[in-house]
Amino acid sequence: MESIYGLLGGFAALTNPETLLYMVGGFLIGTLFGAVPGLTSVLAIALLLPLTYSLDVTTALVACASIFMAGMCSGSITATTINIPGAPSSMMTAMEGYPMQKRGEGAKALGHAALGSMIGGSIGALLLMVISPLAADVALLIRTPGKFSLIAFALIVIIISQRGSITKGMVATLLGVMIATIGIDVVQPMARFTFGSSVLVQGIDMMPLIIGTFAISELLIQADSRSTRTVDTSKIQAANVRRRDFIPPLSEVREIGLIRYLKSALIGYSVGILPGAGGSMAAFVSYAESMRSSKHPERYGKGNPEGIAAAECANNSMCGGAFVPMLTFGIPGDPTTAIVLGVLVINGLQPGPQFMTQQLDLVAPMFASLFVSALILVPLTLYLLGPYFLKIVSIRRDILYSSIAVVALVGSYVATYSTFQMALALVFGVLAYFLRKQSYPTVCLLLGFVLGPSLEEYCRRALSINDGSPMVFLTSLDSLFFIILTGVFFYFMVIRKPKKGGVGEPPV
Repeated sequence: MESIYGLLGGFAALTNPETLLYMVGGFLIGTLFGAVPGLTSVLAIALLLPLTYSLDVTTALVACASIFMAGMCSGSITATTINIPGAPSSMMTAMEGYPMQKRGEGAKALGHAALGSMIGGSIGALLLMVISPLAADVALLIRTPGKFSLIAFALIVIIISQRGSITKGMVATLLGVMIATIGIDVVQPMARFTFGSSVLVQGIDMMPLIIGTFAISELLIQADSRSTRTVDTSKIQAANVRRRDFIPPLSEVREIGLIRYLKSALIGYSVGILPGAGGSMAAFVSYAESMRSSKHPERYGKGNPEGIAAAECANNSMCGGAFVPMLTFGIPGDPTTAIVLGVLVINGLQPGPQFMTQQLDLVAPMFASLFVSALILVPLTLYLLGPYFLKIVSIRRDILYSSIAVVALVGSYVATYSTFQMALALVFGVLAYFLRKQSYPTVCLLLGFVLGPSLEEYCRRALSINDGSPMVFLTSLDSLFFIILTGVFFYFMVIRKPKKGGVGEPPV
């Protein structure tokens, strides 16, 4: 009963004008940073971190939560309008949103993204408030062998999802894993694959790879006069778009179905409570499951609102799940919650098993901010600013893409403060350009890079605690569960389902 009163007190705290102002301001900042390629919600909260010295801890946490939610959902804006995900978690949204934009249905695509974000974010926040202690206990059951099998499951599923191009998906994934091995060994403190170069000792940062494979390569594709685009997006005008066009048709919402929304939200929340998983994995697993269970899987990759709903619902519900390991064990669920952990530490607070009960009055407003941001601010922002989001395609292409290139490169520098890493963004952009021209899925490349180090680390640790025997992956129940789950997905997506087209790469 005390916990219920504490949570209600969190909503009451938002009635304070100053707290409410920081929540709304944080949401708008998160929307801006999440929509612009190269500027993420992680960077926005990192820039906010020095201000927390002068802010009340409750106010700072409220602002962080609203930035988190806004940054997660706003990545769909540029993913839909110009095929450049504003955040890695919006990769799957670009596959469906951009084809809809080219058909003149950009407003409807953004409406489906906002609705999915609203439902997923609200459910994730509610689950965080209601069952977070139980979710933390479940996450503890997944030990080192299980974590390896979970990551292997994610990589295998993304490969077999490349219907018609599984071999190319495998090559791209392995290339991403290979790039991730450059630098310091994940287990032993020694450099590898640096070829005698001191600048490679620090490894390849994720931000240059993301910016290169999505932003720079897309700019090169758009600049290629030989690019076979069926519709010139520069001719799609937003002037005639009405605000009500952003409201998804009720018939399509019914076709997507309440079950799909709920299932995607539960998938996203479950992935979120696993440390290090993040919105990208949540969006992909939900997208893959949606495609597997769909009555029309052949529509995926061609502008299907089902895919947008599944991906956006999952990556926003992940926000609630990501706070569970951070608050309960001090283990950040993703980079954003890692910075939020810094906010707590700065204010002399140390998350732990008793933190949720002893300091509920401090974190309850943050939970409320997460819920209100998803339920109210997401649809409200789209309704008020939606036409302006679409007008981005009315800007002259030379001005638009040159500006994006500058912002993307500056973003890669700000993220690493390294001119070498900024140059790598250009290198990866050219590499991704040629891969995309040959129909290699760059989504596989990025996920291989992101998940590769964890895959290697958990594999080597699991083998070391079992004297090098791989049987540990079959004798551990958590690992065996994910191995069986991989087999189930393989059966339904490769053996049982007909191989119709590929969904691995957004249409260009």
